[in-house]
Amino acid sequence: MNRVKTWVLIAGLGGLFVLIGGLIGGTNGAVIALVIALVFNFAMYWYSDKIAIATTRSKPVTEAEYPELFRIVRELTSAKGMPMPRIYVSEMAQPNAFATGRSPQHAAVSVTKGILQVLDEREMRGVLAHELSHVMNRDILIGSVAAAIAMSITFLARFAFFFGGSRDDRNNPLGPFALILAWVLAPIAAALIQMAMSRSREYQADESGAYLSHDPEALASALRKIEIAAGRVPAPATVSPAQAHMFIINPFKGRSGQAAGFANLFSTHPPTEARIARLEQIAEKL
Repeated sequence: MNRVKTWVLIAGLGGLFVLIGGLIGGTNGAVIALVIALVFNFAMYWYSDKIAIATTRSKPVTEAEYPELFRIVRELTSAKGMPMPRIYVSEMAQPNAFATGRSPQHAAVSVTKGILQVLDEREMRGVLAHELSHVMNRDILIGSVAAAIAMSITFLARFAFFFGGSRDDRNNPLGPFALILAWVLAPIAAALIQMAMSRSREYQADESGAYLSHDPEALASALRKIEIAAGRVPAPATVSPAQAHMFIINPFKGRSGQAAGFANLFSTHPPTEARIARLEQIAEKL
């Protein structure tokens, strides 16, 4: 259902673009901006794995170096008939993990040195099942579309301001609200849309991973440990906040100084407590 909701939202926003284009009047600039955004995010879809690997200082490892890690991944992928992904280990001290790649045939899974020190084998299996579920669910594609939509909304609003006339121009159908729409409301709306989609995908990967590992309680235990550590051990400067959505736990969680409700609104991940509660419900069914 999460994937259905995501695609329905994407289709609805596509219709919104058409509506906004009609209202703006100067549609040429808006169309150009939309095309630029889509091309940029298409390129990000093809090269996102290389960027993620580089910024997290992840290095390819061999089975001789990490036999247990390879064994767990091989068992999980075999259970689903998936190709074996490339495996990396990041130098990050913060316990975390992520998956990237545009398809199961071009997937990569990276775990940090911090997570290898904190989790036991059972918990690591739960985390890897979660990350492999992102690959199985084609979340990289969905995330790329969400990013394209988010950037397109911002571009559309700003081009509406510049090409539709200034705020004092009577020909500008948006009138004095154009500046506010272009520079304030649109970026916030775009961020909220992208984050909402990211949260939806995390819930789905938790569920899929729980059934894949047949041990939802292990993933719940891992999330508790990673949640605590993420607030204590900072992410390296090379990791951008724009990449937060790809990790199993937001690597910048410790930086938040907002109230809990406001922080959750702008979070790329659902509240860990809610994720654990869902996993406990799944455990009761298994």
